[in-house]
Amino acid sequence: MTSVDLTSHIERGLSDLRELVALESVSAQGRMLPETASAVARLLEAEGFSVRQFPGQVAPVLLAEAGSGPFTLLIYNHYDVQPEDPAELWESPPFVLTEREGRLYGRGASDDKGEIASRLAAIRAVKERSGGALPIRVRWLIEGEEEVGSPSLAGFITEHAAELGADGCWWEFGGISPEGQPILSLGLKGVMCIELRCRTSQSDLHSSLGAVMDNPLYRLARAVASLRDEQGNVTIPGFDNDVRPPTQADLDAIARIPGDGQAVRDTFGITRPLATGPEYHQRSNLKPVVNINGWGGGYQGEGSKTVLPGEGFVKLDFRMVPDQQPARILELLRAHLDAQNLQDIEIIELEAAQPAARTDAGHPFVQACIQAAREAHGQEPIVHPSSAASGPMAPFTQALGVPCVAAGIGNHAGRVHAPNENILREHFAGGVAFGVALIEQLGKDRLQ
Repeated sequence: MTSVDLTSHIERGLSDLRELVALESVSAQGRMLPETASAVARLLEAEGFSVRQFPGQVAPVLLAEAGSGPFTLLIYNHYDVQPEDPAELWESPPFVLTEREGRLYGRGASDDKGEIASRLAAIRAVKERSGGALPIRVRWLIEGEEEVGSPSLAGFITEHAAELGADGCWWEFGGISPEGQPILSLGLKGVMCIELRCRTSQSDLHSSLGAVMDNPLYRLARAVASLRDEQGNVTIPGFDNDVRPPTQADLDAIARIPGDGQAVRDTFGITRPLATGPEYHQRSNLKPVVNINGWGGGYQGEGSKTVLPGEGFVKLDFRMVPDQQPARILELLRAHLDAQNLQDIEIIELEAAQPAARTDAGHPFVQACIQAAREAHGQEPIVHPSSAASGPMAPFTQALGVPCVAAGIGNHAGRVHAPNENILREHFAGGVAFGVALIEQLGKDRLQ
């Protein structure tokens, strides 16, 4: 599929990607969001999509449609990106798509503008191969708030459910292994981002008062240390009570996943892995976890300053699995802190929480995606019951009842959300080939 007949579409797709990467659509800072939404709309309209733009809490939401046929494919993507900070660690300008040794670098090259561009290139190729028409109906939802928790999305889906009905959803990301095998994910973990805050005085004090005054950083340290054990297991009482047991299909799929994360450990110089061997993929797919994202308070400059901080904070995220609910996790966390005489620690939700979602591995749409990946990449796909990452998939699987499969162009060294985010040129080409194979297959047979 990646032979010469797709070359022109691949190159045009990379040209689209250069245009999109140049737009600094950082949702956390409200940068260039309407401009990027309009640019994406123009690209879709040029390929025959009818595009409507709706206001969101942070950024416009695009809803596009084209084609007709026995199958309706819903595609979900987002055009917003993470901040480029720290900018000094980029080896080339973050908003200029730059190619070095077969890798294309730039903010959004992978997450998620590269996915948009490769999918649009596939649609162009299908139209060319079929005489100018799509063999299926494609509905495309593209938002600009994913990197800040998609606060508008659930309400938008409920309001526009009739216009978003579909037989299957091609999710916004995916990857290819170092050995060239496509990686498909059938679900996402939920995520809840919070901040713990503690104040013990109205201002910083001389540290000599530490003999008689409590320290907010010690209190936060007590709180954080109580949340997990040395193996990374969450120790909040009741936290695991609602965890959905894995099915035999889940366990069988995990048993077939090759490797144990060694490539990731080598790429990033990991010194303290919590799991290797067979446990690596089981924990990644199925285990909930709590993470510390950042810690602040007191003096953090060079040298010493003998100070007793007046306040401090810790930023955390919880990664949840079906059927854990964010509101219940908050209740359990509050009760856990209170039971340790940490009632003065405040819990603040930082953005909209997202529950987990998962699609049945036996669904016909899943099998169609597996076959398309096999055809496009010439290798057997790796199927994960759930990605270790999170996103707003639950409204699609729950409110719309649509099976979702994530398949895309990412790589294990793609540095998503970090400086020098990148994709491999050959993976972009493979993503185009997958889109062609999937759409043409869905156009031939009505899945049952």
